[in-house]
Amino acid sequence: MKNLYRLNEFLDVERLQTLQDYFSESMTIALVVVDQQGVPVTQPSGFCQFCLNAREQPTLAPHCYQCDDAGGRAAMKAAKPVVYRCHCGFVEFAVPILIHGHYLGAFISGQIRVEPNKEQQIPFILPLAQTSDVTIAEREADHSLPYQRFESIAYTLLHVASYLVEQAYANNIQRELHQKEIALNNEYKKRVEMELSLHEAEFKALSYQINPHFLFNVLNTIGRLAYLEDAPQTETMVFNFSDMMRYLLQKNNSTGVITLGNELTYVENYIAIQKVRMPHRFDYNIDVPESCLAIICPFLLLQPLVENFFNYVVEPREGKSTLTIRAYPDDSHLTITLQDNGDGIAPEQIQQIKQGQNNRHKTGIGINNIQNRLRLMFGEQGRFEITSPYKPNQGTSITIQFPMAYAR
Repeated sequence: MKNLYRLNEFLDVERLQTLQDYFSESMTIALVVVDQQGVPVTQPSGFCQFCLNAREQPTLAPHCYQCDDAGGRAAMKAAKPVVYRCHCGFVEFAVPILIHGHYLGAFISGQIRVEPNKEQQIPFILPLAQTSDVTIAEREADHSLPYQRFESIAYTLLHVASYLVEQAYANNIQRELHQKEIALNNEYKKRVEMELSLHEAEFKALSYQINPHFLFNVLNTIGRLAYLEDAPQTETMVFNFSDMMRYLLQKNNSTGVITLGNELTYVENYIAIQKVRMPHRFDYNIDVPESCLAIICPFLLLQPLVENFFNYVVEPREGKSTLTIRAYPDDSHLTITLQDNGDGIAPEQIQQIKQGQNNRHKTGIGINNIQNRLRLMFGEQGRFEITSPYKPNQGTSITIQFPMAYAR
């Protein structure tokens, strides 16, 4: 089973060391804590001189650590203390540190002798060392305990270990719940910010909502009169404007999102009205694959940018201006570009525009508002960039990118 925690991340090692030192001294036993791989995470407490020396010898040290690891894993499988003899013949025990079946490590204790008849029944965790510089006499421990007391100490330590990890687990759960609560609060704040950011965009629509039914009846009447009077341009302009008002006054747009197809229809109606005003002053091209029209995007994403084109490119210039809108889908994101042939924007002005500090280059809801809604809807995956060489007729390019996560 995969471990959810590492011992040194789950428990405070410094406090664990203090507990280990006091427990070792009070129970007069050697004690050390190892992790899942048998690597010590605390300094040894109460170790006899022989074992301290053995762990410094290249021939014996690997066996000592292998014994610790093997003892800990045996205790893990048993889910309780396991008493064994180490490769040097000392009696030891391993107490597993477990949390909901996940093995974190073990307390390793011992370096003692017990009653001879009982000791002979205790199995070796690894084969007895046969190294020439280790004799039976050297293995004689200077500390003995009755087996029953030794086993009782092991089970006492098991309960202490269980209490420690349960407390740590409860603290982790509380911490995770607190983090989730913070995340939910942040999501709520983002939603509130998104709703507030829409207020400015909806302001135009609200001004017409006193009696929208009456408004559309009037517009349709004007359009019908234009038809009867054989004024096709006026008729087209009125019906385009009527469609734009319907788009702005949609009741089902309270979420602040719309399909890209609907947004482009609104943009084309707006451009059609401008074409009646200035038939020879500009050309435009919209190149968006049909497969992209159902993709969800923020409400009023493109129209303010197109409005900027007319305000700051077409109106101030005598020559013909051009605007191209393209969309490029890939596996997961949609990229939209708007390119004009104006005189461009200075780099310092671009920064001011993106930060909402340049009123000259702001439409009703502003570029900063568009950026905020992209961020609130798509997070870090929403991107808005303005680039310009700031040279005559080389124009400005705006790039918008966001995930294609939803479609209607």
